[in-house]
Amino acid sequence: MPHHNLIDGEWVAGGEQVANINPSDTSDVVGTYSFATAAQTQDAIAAARAAFPAWSVGNIQTRAEMLDRIGTEILARSRELGQLLSREEGKPLAEGIGETVRAGNIFKFFAGEVLRSGGESVPSVRPGISVEITREPLGVVGLITPWNFPIAIPAWKIAPALAYGNCVVFKPAELTPGSAWALADIIARSGVPAGVFNLVMGRGDVVGATLAASPDIDGISFTGSQGVGRRVAAQAVANMTKVQLEMGGKNPQVILDDADLETAVTLSLQSAFFSTGQRCTAASRFIVTNGIHDRFVTALAQRVQALRVGHALTGDTEIGPVVDQRQLDKNFEYAGSAAEEGARLVAGGQRLERATHGFFMAPALFADTTPSMRLNREEVFGPVAGIIRVRDYEEALALANDTPFGLTAGIATTSLKYASHFRRHAQAGMVMVNVPTAGVDYHVPFGGRKGSSYGAREQGRHAADFYTTIKTAYIAPY
Repeated sequence: MPHHNLIDGEWVAGGEQVANINPSDTSDVVGTYSFATAAQTQDAIAAARAAFPAWSVGNIQTRAEMLDRIGTEILARSRELGQLLSREEGKPLAEGIGETVRAGNIFKFFAGEVLRSGGESVPSVRPGISVEITREPLGVVGLITPWNFPIAIPAWKIAPALAYGNCVVFKPAELTPGSAWALADIIARSGVPAGVFNLVMGRGDVVGATLAASPDIDGISFTGSQGVGRRVAAQAVANMTKVQLEMGGKNPQVILDDADLETAVTLSLQSAFFSTGQRCTAASRFIVTNGIHDRFVTALAQRVQALRVGHALTGDTEIGPVVDQRQLDKNFEYAGSAAEEGARLVAGGQRLERATHGFFMAPALFADTTPSMRLNREEVFGPVAGIIRVRDYEEALALANDTPFGLTAGIATTSLKYASHFRRHAQAGMVMVNVPTAGVDYHVPFGGRKGSSYGAREQGRHAADFYTTIKTAYIAPY
């Protein structure tokens, strides 16, 4: 039975039925999902617009309890939902469950934020007048999410949007509609009024383009590729729509001579290859100083070779499949270009066969790479990484910042001097000292600089900067 779109409180069949394929086993159909038309997307926007006046000024206790119920159900069903996530996206089951738990915690966090939102009262420079500064809901928001975190990223957009009194039209990625539909089903049963939350599954050039171009959308929050993000922004800004973009990274991991080798190797392995490298925060450039370089290459190559690649739901799997054939082809294209440009393959890089037909690839590690290689300039979004040898910290920092992206940057060192300097001078929105570049908390800001991000930060209390608008009121005695 197809899974339909949620529009104005009703489950509505789309114009096209699409099979959701398991990347660990392409013979396994996770489910069939209805893809919405442009007209249905416009219906969802209209429903959200109609629901906004009442929802935006509704009882905050009711809103907080609703978000808490959503979080509670997600947490209670974390293994079931995590299994669905891993089955459709390909990350190992432990990661799928962990992501689901994170989504539940996000809703719980924003249930509390509903009651913690406040304002400021300050005196005016004019005698007898007071000034109140408050936040009000932005309005109707369009949320466009990627396939790599199919429940966590929707959660960190939907939860604050609803918490601050907005109405939502949510478009998940075409490749992973299952987790999004399950989340929408939970939200629909939580007591949310009709039209406040709408799910429109479908293609980016249909549903996403309709959201971005609509004059009835007050804000667009997008996570995905840089090229698509720029197109979304161009369409939205034409209508003066508020825009928030997260568009990936080319994240450096610096390894200094004084680093603990085991720590450096372990965090590098996690940064580059866990979640099959399909994370915008993944480190794909290892910038390593001379004194530790050779030992680091040998040790990391051994760990990469030992990684267990297999079906996402198999208990001992550490690295699951790539999400689809298109991404697998892209990964091999980058690996091939690295070899053609003179890089030395020290681990992995081959197509793998397993008991089921899936998109399995041995994570690839290249040494002797140079900063100008395509591998070190463009985001791969797969388990392919390169090592660059440098003389010292100063050269390492310069190369770390030599990128049009600026999401995360990591350093492995036991020097307080270098750690402190890197924390201040790395041109990234998030800096990691002796921890992996991938892996962030749900209650603190997420976002980058340069070509990685545009607009206000996501997550934590700073989410209010996007999902609300500030009003300043001047009040004289009556």
